[in-house]
Amino acid sequence: GHAVWCARKFIGNEPFAVLLGDDIVQAETPCLKQLINEYDKTLSSVIGVQTVPKNETNRYGIIDPSEQYGRRYQVNNFVEKPSIGTAPSSLAIMGRYILTPQIFMFLEQQEKGAGGEIQLTDAIQKLNEIQRVFAYDFEGKRYDVGEKLGFIKTTIEFALQNDELRDDLLSIIRDLIESERVKI
Repeated sequence: GHAVWCARKFIGNEPFAVLLGDDIVQAETPCLKQLINEYDKTLSSVIGVQTVPKNETNRYGIIDPSEQYGRRYQVNNFVEKPSIGTAPSSLAIMGRYILTPQIFMFLEQQEKGAGGEIQLTDAIQKLNEIQRVFAYDFEGKRYDVGEKLGFIKTTIEFALQNDELRDDLLSIIRDLIESERVKI
């Protein structure tokens, strides 16, 4: 939230996009374009979401949806990192946002939330109390490169999609697996 608030002078009074760098989305229609299309229909802030397993909801901002319009949801509440078993849904915020500039009113006054940080989700919840904020279950595969294993898995998956690298990479992986078996 603090990083977005710091950008307010560059953004001015226009809607803007936020893309968190630890999330990569691979989709036929880019995720950001999907959200822009929804903004154009609603003229409201739109938050990108996808379903996560219930035992992982404590890692994300989660939406409490009310009405559903295809892949778009009207949202009652946004909850930052709820304790396991308390999440209102399994629809998690996935690092892609189109926000109206009114968010800055709330980021300026925002106190530290979950994890001792100024949470963008908390400010979005306050924005939702004065104007509609939608969530959009975007199409595509989301990769989490914000943690070591997710970064490695993403790198391997993308490398395997490259025809020039695929055979050599598979050979390297086979050799690594075999050498690990020998150690056991």
